[in-house]
Amino acid sequence: MAHDATSEAGRADVIVVGAGAAGLYTALTAAREGAQVVLVSRSPLAESASYWAQGGIAAAQAEDDSPELHLEDTLNAGRGASRPSAARVLCEEAPARVRDLESLGVRFDADRSGALALGLEGGHSRRRVVHAGGSATGRRITRDLSALAALDERVEVLELTSASSVWVHEGRCIGVLVEKPGGHRRAIAARGTVLATGGAAALWKRTSNPRGATGVGMTLAHAAGAELADIEFMQFHPTALVHPDDRFDGFLITEAIRGEGAKLITDAGERFVEELAPRDEVSLAVEAQLREGHTVLLDMRDIDLARFPNIVARLEESGIDPAREPVPVAPAAHYTMGGVATSIDGRSSLPGLYAVGECGCTGLHGANRLASNSLAECFVFGYRAGRAALDEPEPAGSAPPPEPGPSPVPPPETREALWRLAGLQRTAEQLERLREDRFPLARLIAESALARPESRGAHQRLDFPVPDPRYTGMHLTVYDDGGVRQELWE
Repeated sequence: MAHDATSEAGRADVIVVGAGAAGLYTALTAAREGAQVVLVSRSPLAESASYWAQGGIAAAQAEDDSPELHLEDTLNAGRGASRPSAARVLCEEAPARVRDLESLGVRFDADRSGALALGLEGGHSRRRVVHAGGSATGRRITRDLSALAALDERVEVLELTSASSVWVHEGRCIGVLVEKPGGHRRAIAARGTVLATGGAAALWKRTSNPRGATGVGMTLAHAAGAELADIEFMQFHPTALVHPDDRFDGFLITEAIRGEGAKLITDAGERFVEELAPRDEVSLAVEAQLREGHTVLLDMRDIDLARFPNIVARLEESGIDPAREPVPVAPAAHYTMGGVATSIDGRSSLPGLYAVGECGCTGLHGANRLASNSLAECFVFGYRAGRAALDEPEPAGSAPPPEPGPSPVPPPETREALWRLAGLQRTAEQLERLREDRFPLARLIAESALARPESRGAHQRLDFPVPDPRYTGMHLTVYDDGGVRQELWE
């Protein structure tokens, strides 16, 4: 980077890029350990993708539940592609993270006796999903954690600031280059750098995610030489609103509504799927009905809608009264199972660089994420990474600040191409065409999807319609040269 009046340098113990649930909790964890933390937020605090999260936190806490049962459900949902060690860590440590959030002031929904009110969602064999404000869990948690970060004297919050490249020196990550609107740049050195930038679902044209969810962390990490993994697995949520107005089309209607009894029906009024089956099954069943020319509707008329006030308000704003009429729905790209390949402490293949939340990939989710394991993942692995990053050495020597990296913003045609060529069902011919896309991350997704010639969970190949036992337990790792290799993770 040229040394000019627009640049300055800084230093911290830990840098966290991204201020969603994972980033906020990671930053607060490191700060509670005594670290000086810089928290980089592209948007104002409490306006991240986590803010819109309607699901809750999956954590085994009921008397009839256990981490072992949660683990069994997680591995079943993962379709033989989950990393068992990561899944076990999540299931065993999630209850402690819920208790810690309570100690930080997060108020979860309670039943009449004052105990946590536990919801049931698809793929879970027990009620174990903790909510805050019904379907406003993401909003409540990010609001509360944002307030704590803003007030913590050990946390410097850089709002309206983006990371434009990872700072690498002598084979280690030693910080990041950040930039504000107008071109003001700042290189920040740190012992540990944690990416918590969210997923890549907005690379697909029809998505439940905000437009900024384009795999920023993956782009930054790959450009710096870190490995990616499992990026062929994009989970499509089965119940996203269908609406002619783009302001409402793709609005997510949480699975918790089906957990309370809402039904999926055709325009003829017929049920066609078990509503609480894992998401890959439900999404494919919805897609099959749509291909046959049916309209798919979510019938919410017989449930207690007072539990989901923000969903009802949004639907009413769109002109739909869910108390009186079924709601038209269809699948939308929703959650990125893959990301920056990491250990169970969030360490990437590049020393000094960590990734947590949806932009990281411990292998936990496998081929199909179990509902509400995503917020649990933010806190379980955010806690681990926030502590582990403090074990990194101080950056040694002096190094020139980095140049800005490649843009993480895709051209409009990329979103159309991913939806058309790498949607719920793919073929080799389609994926070969996607390899020619202008956007580097789209090309890497195509390479990974081509390298898995089978159908498993969220990756469905029309030309290879069944799972191949040779790929059970295997993770496809993308290296810095763009090559894809098959690996069995412990």
